[in-house]
Amino acid sequence: MRKILIGIILTLVVLFTFKYCGDRNKEQTILKENSALIQEQLKNVSKLVVTEGHFSEVFTYENSKRIFGDLLEVEKKAIVVVNADVTVAYNLSKIEYSIDETTKTLQILSIPKEEIKISPDFEYYDIQADYLNPFEAKDYNEIKKTVRQQLMKKIEASDLKSNAQNRLLSELSKFYILTNSLGWKLQYNKTPIESVDALRVMDFKF
Repeated sequence: MRKILIGIILTLVVLFTFKYCGDRNKEQTILKENSALIQEQLKNVSKLVVTEGHFSEVFTYENSKRIFGDLLEVEKKAIVVVNADVTVAYNLSKIEYSIDETTKTLQILSIPKEEIKISPDFEYYDIQADYLNPFEAKDYNEIKKTVRQQLMKKIEASDLKSNAQNRLLSELSKFYILTNSLGWKLQYNKTPIESVDALRVMDFKF
């Protein structure tokens, strides 16, 4: 009788051990699958999110200098019409993140700063220059530099950057939806993100 009882106990211990190991292995498998799924999602959104705009600028360029010991002043000027295509992009392949399987946490460490690309088309009108003060390469370079500065001011005053940020948040919200559906947590620099709306008020440091 005693041997039978010992046998039953040993059998139960073995069965419990197998069940525990099986459940643990199953849990580890699911954890690995979830981790792989999150990494795949990160890979899928690792693309260039682009917002496009168009700007026009009319710029008057003037330059004068004195020659012959300040006895004579010679001028040159031109009217420049600029049509520029502008893109604001986020290269999401540059997102830095870490995955902690122990705490089931996806942590976004950093988000790339937006990349602003200006593709201007210049048209020059009413060019006036003296043979003693002709247009030179440095004048055209100065015009391009000034026009870029003016366009950057217009871009900052427009809604182009905010539209680009909204598209960025739309992509980031996919991370929250996925992690939440898997029972994982999403953090940005150790700050928990508990809803899609929380992303919109997050102070992202680019």
